[in-house]
Amino acid sequence: MQLDLIQQTLRDRKLGGWLFCDFHNRDHLAYRILGLDPAKMTTRRWFYFIPAKGEPRRLVHSVEKFKLEMLPGSKSVYLPWEQLHASLKKMLGSPKKIAMQYSPKNNIPAVSMVDAGIIELVKGFGHKVVSSADLVQMFEAAIGEEG
Repeated sequence: MQLDLIQQTLRDRKLGGWLFCDFHNRDHLAYRILGLDPAKMTTRRWFYFIPAKGEPRRLVHSVEKFKLEMLPGSKSVYLPWEQLHASLKKMLGSPKKIAMQYSPKNNIPAVSMVDAGIIELVKGFGHKVVSSADLVQMFEAAIGEEG
């Protein structure tokens, strides 16, 4: 993962952060960008927030509390869904513009990985959710020198 470059790109684009989340290994983009092993099954929801400035934050279920151990940042653990909601709200902090694997009106279906309920939840905390399509293109779809 290119944390410094991701954070600089978020600042350049005036974004407050990039929120990754997954359930049952659905978001292959998150696994590739974050350098996670997609072969390891995920049976509970996890969240990883990269703020434009500061330390990333991990939120994992108590059943899979070691899921994101290889990633930098602080960690919170949840069990019931009420605790998930409260912990996610705290993790994201004050309202800001947050990129997620979302595509308005599903115009770019290859990026539209986030469940509508999670989008509603994040928006309900006062955040503006924007598509991560341009970020995904930079950090996943670009061909390097070796390509």
